[in-house]
Amino acid sequence: MGQCKSCNAWNTLVEEILERPSTESSWSSDATVPSNKALPLSDVHRHEQDRRPTHDKELDRVLGGGLVPGSLVLLGGEPGIGKSTLLLQVALLQGEKVLYVSGEESAQQIRMRAERIGLHGPGCHVLTEVSTRKILQAAEQLKPDMLIVDSIQTSHNPQLDSAPGSISQIREAAAEFLRYAKSRHVPVILVGHITKDGHLAGPKVLEHMVDVVLQFEGDRHHLFRMLRALKNRFGSTQELGIYQMDGKGLQGVANPSGLLLGQREEGLSGSAVGIPSEGMQPLLVEVQALVSSAVYGTPQRSCTGFDTRRLNMLLAVLEKRCGFRLGAKDVFLNVTGGLRVEDPALDLAVCAAILSSNADIPIPHGMAFAAEVGLGGEIRPVHRMEQRMNEAGKLGFDTVFCAKQSGIKAGIHHGVNVVPVQRMEALVAALFG
Repeated sequence: MGQCKSCNAWNTLVEEILERPSTESSWSSDATVPSNKALPLSDVHRHEQDRRPTHDKELDRVLGGGLVPGSLVLLGGEPGIGKSTLLLQVALLQGEKVLYVSGEESAQQIRMRAERIGLHGPGCHVLTEVSTRKILQAAEQLKPDMLIVDSIQTSHNPQLDSAPGSISQIREAAAEFLRYAKSRHVPVILVGHITKDGHLAGPKVLEHMVDVVLQFEGDRHHLFRMLRALKNRFGSTQELGIYQMDGKGLQGVANPSGLLLGQREEGLSGSAVGIPSEGMQPLLVEVQALVSSAVYGTPQRSCTGFDTRRLNMLLAVLEKRCGFRLGAKDVFLNVTGGLRVEDPALDLAVCAAILSSNADIPIPHGMAFAAEVGLGGEIRPVHRMEQRMNEAGKLGFDTVFCAKQSGIKAGIHHGVNVVPVQRMEALVAALFG
């Protein structure tokens, strides 16, 4: 049957052949099912669980301080972005016993990568296997302190007749690793493939089952990789880890703002510096804009690293509230370094870069921007302004434009001159007279 009778969509039916699982665990002979009973919440005994550091500062910060024993972590990303390299580095940096399971590479290939990145982990054990039963049997014999499976799409349960990577196989394999993590209090990290739309391959229940979902982002043509937490039951989802890819693997970037602004040229129009904040870490990024007359009739709007719909909104604000005729012009916007920024604090820098390119007047050196722009042309405050100004002062900036309602008075704060503005007209007058 090619068409679904519920939604009338074609080629969406998936055959699932299921087999009733045995009552006894297929990978442990001494597994027992505890008898649970309802208890008042005040009578539940809470165990203090110390997080296990991964010895990777960026990964530990995104996780919230390290791995929680018994947690199930899912790491997704595009092919070739560096997921296997990152987890192999984590396995080799551990002083404890780690079982690294690969269903995509041979043991020789893993050894070659370990030699390339220059790490030698005596506690790292490698297993090339795709059967979940054999993987968990090997884990029962080795009793590792951490289990890494690369990847969940190649793992399969022999009791199911469906092919590896199918919905039923991914769901059952994840359930087996979840049972192992909770019963043995061992952190398990799974590598997940993504589809061409950028979503994790497999059923949506996979993301509900795991405790942490990490997304590894970035362009393979850029040096920087971003690690974000889409879901985290044990910490914040606002943190961002930044890595730099080099010949010896992935290296954490301690000062991303300095690297992102290191190649910035002064005296060019259409360039502005914004101060977005990813979690607890403020960043200084360069926003480049190019405004030119539309040659092909219909104006083009193109963004790299910024939301295109938000750009259209800001262009409408500049035309309606400030009187700039941008409706018949092409506008191209780029956030340098391959970063994708979602913080609305970058709005003011985007508007400044667009106006600078439209007037072909460069923004004076040492100016940075951190504020949100509303539909009425008003400048709205953003949180953590003290940290943003401190970061700008450390990198040599002397002027920061912010919202007047942020509560920060005009003057010198953290070594920078704060200029509060209330509307876009005041920003235009301050920059271009």
